[in-house]
Amino acid sequence: KIIFLSLLLLIIFNVYKLNENDFIIPDNAIRLRVIPNSNDSVDIYMKEKVKKYLESDIYLITKDVNNIDDARMLIKESIPKIEDNIYEIFKDNKYMLNYDVNYGNNYFPKKIYNGVIYDEGYYESLVISIGEGKGDNWWCVLFPNFCLIDVKEKHEYKSYFKELMHKYSKN
Repeated sequence: KIIFLSLLLLIIFNVYKLNENDFIIPDNAIRLRVIPNSNDSVDIYMKEKVKKYLESDIYLITKDVNNIDDARMLIKESIPKIEDNIYEIFKDNKYMLNYDVNYGNNYFPKKIYNGVIYDEGYYESLVISIGEGKGDNWWCVLFPNFCLIDVKEKHEYKSYFKELMHKYSKN
């Protein structure tokens, strides 16, 4: 019984590790990046407000899109709405810094996520720079949409793992 449980745990951890490493951004992806003015607590708070808005709003725009050309068109058409909504977020929070919404080939620094290294470089992306844009950025993949998928998969996996452990710990 203990040997079986040990083997099962080993298999599960290896599958989980493979799933993490399989998170490779495809060449035809469109990224999303939010760069705050600074790392000051108010600037980071506003970055989080913009991030939350973008995650939900952009997800709705691209959730049913199956090809990059449609994604590009929908994102470009949404830029005026995105700019207006960011303005409203800033206004509601009495945060009146300038911001720039740029769709095109934008610079991304090197990033390590779940053990995978993403090289720095210029990538097709929607980038929101706030103020001087000198704070720590947040980014994800807009198309295909990896911003929300990653969270859901981990949650489902952890729940399954917890149930499995609970089941075998009773026996």
